[in-house]
Amino acid sequence: MQFRFSQRAAWLPLFGIGLAAILPLAAACGGGSSSSTPTAGASAASSASATTAGSSPATSTGSNPIPADIGKSDHAQLTGAGATFPQPVYQAWFDDYNSKVASGVQVNYQGVGSGAGIQQFTSKTVDFGASDVGMRDDQITAAGGPGKVQLLPTVIGAVVLSYNVPGVNQDLKLDGPTVANIYLGTIKKWDDPALKALNPGLSLPNKDIVVVHRADSSGTSGVFTDYLSKVSPKWKDRVGSGTAPNWPVGQGGQGNPGVANLVRNTPNSIGYVELTYALQNKIAFADMKNKSEQFVKASIESASAAATGVTIPDDYRVSLTDVGGADAYPIATFTYLLLYKQDGKCSAQRPLANLLWWAYNDSGAQATIKQLNYAPLPASLVSRVDTTLRSLKCDGGAKPSLGGS
Repeated sequence: MQFRFSQRAAWLPLFGIGLAAILPLAAACGGGSSSSTPTAGASAASSASATTAGSSPATSTGSNPIPADIGKSDHAQLTGAGATFPQPVYQAWFDDYNSKVASGVQVNYQGVGSGAGIQQFTSKTVDFGASDVGMRDDQITAAGGPGKVQLLPTVIGAVVLSYNVPGVNQDLKLDGPTVANIYLGTIKKWDDPALKALNPGLSLPNKDIVVVHRADSSGTSGVFTDYLSKVSPKWKDRVGSGTAPNWPVGQGGQGNPGVANLVRNTPNSIGYVELTYALQNKIAFADMKNKSEQFVKASIESASAAATGVTIPDDYRVSLTDVGGADAYPIATFTYLLLYKQDGKCSAQRPLANLLWWAYNDSGAQATIKQLNYAPLPASLVSRVDTTLRSLKCDGGAKPSLGGS
């Protein structure tokens, strides 16, 4: 098994150690992982008409260009909460923005899981939230309605099935129905006929499978169960999709770090985590059979392929699981920032919008995405996001959030 991961990711939790134990100024919340560092405030806006995603990452300033470092003179202490899935890249952005662009901007981001992030965003206790799944209609209504809430996709990531099976030194191959049956508890042993059929010639032990899932309300769980609901009628009927499903079997870990910790330290276990957490913790992960009947390894390229040709609506909410394409990894997703369209004080919202403008339009910030094993947004989508950022308002809609707009 060969692992490729960026040295940039070395701060990630090994053995499931939370970020709060590593990063200064981190404030633990809800049992999740937290990180406090430099960055900007929150806000968002209406988007352009629906387009089809391409495959090339790029940045765009459109007409009337705004420099990427528009916020270099900003000062703000910003707070955010939500998904652990994208936390590595967010933390790197926040660090770099403070050290290279705006030393007066600091961000305290709490990795508490998407569900808690949505709750804190809705209650307006943070400047921005983060989720790996788009907010549901009822959640948007609870947060003030479509006129108050803006989702922005940031990167594309992959959810992998990580495993720890002593003696198995070749890549494991899995398909959706088999994974669903493992998580339903109907496949109990590693040498089950279904697993042996997918892995001919591989010696699998007669050992109980230790199933690991998330203990918290999680966007990663939302993506994973969305996929299982598409590929397994039994899963859809018995469990369905959601950020906090009623798991039939298994033990829970807090956040992506907690699941990675359990899998790494529990023989004969299997659990789902974002790709970066498997790579950083040097945990094996399975090749997954996609909709085109091809076994695909999760990577930057295969996650990008999942977004190719997908029609993205005005509000950016779209599923990338189980899409067509021979090279597409089947459990991929956009991950989102949750922003206020016009609520909030400009003293926070403007630094946040300026920070995000930098993240989308600075070549170094975009390079960080790949360094941490995520896939950048297609160029056509970055251009749409730029338009959305330009439309954000603050102080009740009285002023634009983005500097220079």
